Amino acid sequence: MESAPQRVEQNGIRGWLHLPAGKPSAAIAIAHGAGGNAEAKLMVATAAAFAAAGYAALRYDLPFKQANRPPTGDAQQQRDREGIRQAASELRKLAPVIYLAGHSYGGRQSSMLLAEDPSVAGGLLLLSYPLHPPGRPDKMRTEHFPNLRTPTLFVHGTKDEFGTIAEIETARRLIPAPTRLQIIDRAPHSLPPSIASSLPTWLIP
Repeated sequence: MESAPQRVEQNGIRGWLHLPAGKPSAAIAIAHGAGGNAEAKLMVATAAAFAAAGYAALRYDLPFKQANRPPTGDAQQQRDREGIRQAASELRKLAPVIYLAGHSYGGRQSSMLLAEDPSVAGGLLLLSYPLHPPGRPDKMRTEHFPNLRTPTLFVHGTKDEFGTIAEIETARRLIPAPTRLQIIDRAPHSLPPSIASSLPTWLIP
């Protein structure tokens, strides 16, 4: 059973840390999507589920959200990746095994960071990876996938307008690391918070 979440506002990190009852077995940094923040229901439910499973779980606001800016442009996205790196670095003080997780934009930036530097974390959880803009399958966001050598779990809904299940299956074959796909029937891009309780067992079956 987890304790009450602790507010974190230090070293450029703003969010909530969920701790398990005992010593954490691992830690996970959970980043939100472009239209969300650390208070989004999916983020809260995901952090709580991992804490209940023995993880230290940090749900945090990405730098663009802290600065009240849109998550557009190479410079801002680089700052967001540095924010993810900092979150992982802080969690390393609590547990030796680190995972990154992110919904949509947060997952994309987490995957890009690990493609650049695989030492940041040992595993990746992608909740509704935004494979392409809705209706634009010609604009695939997979350029970095061949450089992603981190074991990755995709969790994707069958009604996600940012990528079909078939497209996700094709895209994950570009990754030269073990990958798995957990399909959520009839789920849209937002994903229902009710799936969170299963995420720890899906990430490490």
